[in-house]
Amino acid sequence: MDDQPNALGNFLRARRDLITPEKVGIAMSGTRRVPGLRREEVAMLAGVSAQYYLRLEQGRDRRPSAQVLESIAHALLLDDEARDYLAALATDRPRRRRSQSAVKETVPSGTSKLLRTLGQPAFVEGRYMDVLAANSLAVAFSPQLTVGANRLRDLFLNPAEQAFFSDWEGATRQFIAGFRNSVGADINDPRFIELVGELSLASPRFRALWARQDVKKLQGGRMRSDHPQVGSLDLNHEKLAIPGAGNMMLVILHPDPQSQDAEKLSLLASASLESPHPEELGARSHEA
Repeated sequence: MDDQPNALGNFLRARRDLITPEKVGIAMSGTRRVPGLRREEVAMLAGVSAQYYLRLEQGRDRRPSAQVLESIAHALLLDDEARDYLAALATDRPRRRRSQSAVKETVPSGTSKLLRTLGQPAFVEGRYMDVLAANSLAVAFSPQLTVGANRLRDLFLNPAEQAFFSDWEGATRQFIAGFRNSVGADINDPRFIELVGELSLASPRFRALWARQDVKKLQGGRMRSDHPQVGSLDLNHEKLAIPGAGNMMLVILHPDPQSQDAEKLSLLASASLESPHPEELGARSHEA
């Protein structure tokens, strides 16, 4: 066993704890000491020996075959995104050392120009949920959408941002699952280690959700917020991948046409024109 963190074993244990015997057709009998499935039950469902599955969880075998991974994924009721994440954890590839220089995320100039032309709140989010660029409407919508801010840190540690989300608990679940999906198996990245360490120490909510090992690609949907100036706002939330820019996403918020939300957003737009925030426009390099 090498000196790398046992990411594969941690993932298997966390997902096993979330599956009750009833979900997989195992009859309950006697007192159970684990919240979910036992190791031997997962092994039985996956068609592998209990000793081999134990080695996987303990990190003594980190290169299972694709067939074994698929069987375990089926036993643990993993969806497609979680299966892809499991496969990435088991891929034999060189790991980056912690001392390696951080990679800079730089927003493409075309995307920076596009932000200025959009008539809706829009910003660029990096791999670690750093705000890399934002237009003035985004800043008017939320002061936390400023260049250099980190959305994950604000969501868990900033009371103003917590109050901003109507469903804060739901938002935290989505953010954590999306963050893990974005980072993937690159858990030795210095930025990842720093951010997860900081939030794990400072936020019990983060610790609890991070331990679940949920994985989900953040996609578009609805975002309901309690804005301090205009009250409740229900907006459409689009996340668009920027071609050739790694894991950067262009995030656009927009209301339904001719709705009260559209009127409220127009009020915020008018206020932003009266008090522009030029320092928030454009792209900056951010160490990630």
